[in-house]
Amino acid sequence: MKEFISNIKFTWQYAKNEKYKIIKYSITNLIDVIISVVVPILSAKIIVALTSNLLHQVVLIGIVLFIVNFLWNVVGYLGSFYTQYIYRESFVRIQTDLGRNILKLENKIIDSKNSGVFIQRLTNDTSRIADIFGVLNTYLRDILTSVGIFFAIFIINKTAFLYFAVMVIVLFVIEKLRVNTYNENDKKYRKKSERVSGFVSELVRGIRDIKMLNAEDSFIRELQSKVVDLNNERYNMSDVNRKYFFLRHMSKDLFELFLIILLVYLIINNKLEVATALVIHNYFNRFTMFATYLGQLLERVKDFNLSASRIYAIINDDEFKKEKFGKKHLDNVDGNFEFKNVTFSYDKTKVLDNLSFKVNANETVAFVGKTGVGKSTIFNLLCKMYDIKKGQILIDGINIKKLDKDSIRGNITVISQNPYIFNLSIKDNFRLVKEDVTFEEMVSACKMACLDDFINKLPDKYDTIIGEGGVNLSGGQKQRMAIARALIQKTEIILFDEATSALDNETQKQIQEAIDNIKNEYTILIVAHRLSTIINASRIIYLEDGRVEAEGSHEELLKKCIKYKKLYESELIREE
Repeated sequence: MKEFISNIKFTWQYAKNEKYKIIKYSITNLIDVIISVVVPILSAKIIVALTSNLLHQVVLIGIVLFIVNFLWNVVGYLGSFYTQYIYRESFVRIQTDLGRNILKLENKIIDSKNSGVFIQRLTNDTSRIADIFGVLNTYLRDILTSVGIFFAIFIINKTAFLYFAVMVIVLFVIEKLRVNTYNENDKKYRKKSERVSGFVSELVRGIRDIKMLNAEDSFIRELQSKVVDLNNERYNMSDVNRKYFFLRHMSKDLFELFLIILLVYLIINNKLEVATALVIHNYFNRFTMFATYLGQLLERVKDFNLSASRIYAIINDDEFKKEKFGKKHLDNVDGNFEFKNVTFSYDKTKVLDNLSFKVNANETVAFVGKTGVGKSTIFNLLCKMYDIKKGQILIDGINIKKLDKDSIRGNITVISQNPYIFNLSIKDNFRLVKEDVTFEEMVSACKMACLDDFINKLPDKYDTIIGEGGVNLSGGQKQRMAIARALIQKTEIILFDEATSALDNETQKQIQEAIDNIKNEYTILIVAHRLSTIINASRIIYLEDGRVEAEGSHEELLKKCIKYKKLYESELIREE
């Protein structure tokens, strides 16, 4: 109960704006309870009047029953409206807040979790808790209705009341055993469902690579294995329900048989009239449903607690740690930054080892070195995608741990080697990074990124839908799209992480010209394996074992750094 109350308080923050709708819904439920008690009584009076041959009373009661049922239908309609409205508004708020919190998670948490963990909680769990206030109202209405009928039976016949009380207790115990067993299986089912969702997500995103690898059969076998395992768990859950439902129905049938025997006994001993016995028997199904309502309410509470705890874990719990930023805000930065004795590891693998270097505002600096020396890691740390344990990273002389998120990421743009282009129009992809971007700004950025000619050849031009992940674009077109997107942001620091790796020589030359056009206006950092793309950089830093091995211009490094010279000469040989 303590967990349930805590989860209700947690969920209330998303529903409190609809408190008046909840109050109105509760009022309709109260009216529903009263009518639910009155209708069986009126029906019983019709039976008594019929057996007494009081036909005029039958007609009058029938008219009253019609009016009451009409009111019941109106109340039911309003109740349905309120519960759907409350669910809709609460669901939007919960899902939006959860999505916002997922985006705040530390990257190492995202790296360590299956994507299904977030997909299932963002879709299924949010839906399961959004309607809790409507569900509670509904079940409380049904339970209160049954309690009202309990009192009616108590007044009619004490013996029948005791019999129904024993029956409800026995059926509720059966329901409670079912719910407890079902809930344990449901926990296992949701974990396996997360794994299946994650695998399906990977399958869809990697479908082209799967085809190219001719690995369809392997993936289908793996998918089948996971789906079979998931469905076995679902079968176990259904099997629990099937067994307990059989036990409950058999118990119900036995109780009905014994009720008939009891009623006959009472009639024979002149302790009950036949008409009253008919009324009591008509209430039998209502009391069996009372036990079911109690069990279903218990099941819904456990289901709610499980879903709420899974969502709460992401929003508030230490299991899913959030990114932490400082409070100092900079509207604009000059573009100076420095790494001071930075050491960083992914898990236990050290990537940077006491790394130190400075970059001045409006300088163009390139980082080169063998694969795995930490070039891309430098970019990740500068954007605070990961936290360092040792050393300092300064932007304009301020430790980035003291800066807020907008001061860092609002002033830095990264153009990666594999940029993600969203399944929107070209125009909308640009609006994601700048809502008020003008069409002229889009065209200007695309021209600078050598993309405008390609776009104007498309049937819908800037309104063309890209396709998920930019599937309708070539590798070079995606990177030019990302470059244009970065230019629209107009941040002071632009990071090119292998941004020209997928471009042909002619397009690379055009992109290089675009980069040259913005040199001395922005702080530009470039990571590149193809040294021909960075020979015009103001400074080149050669990295080895996570440290600065040498730095200088292209010509200077050719003279003083043997490793850089060998790297450059080997590239010339490959190009020949």
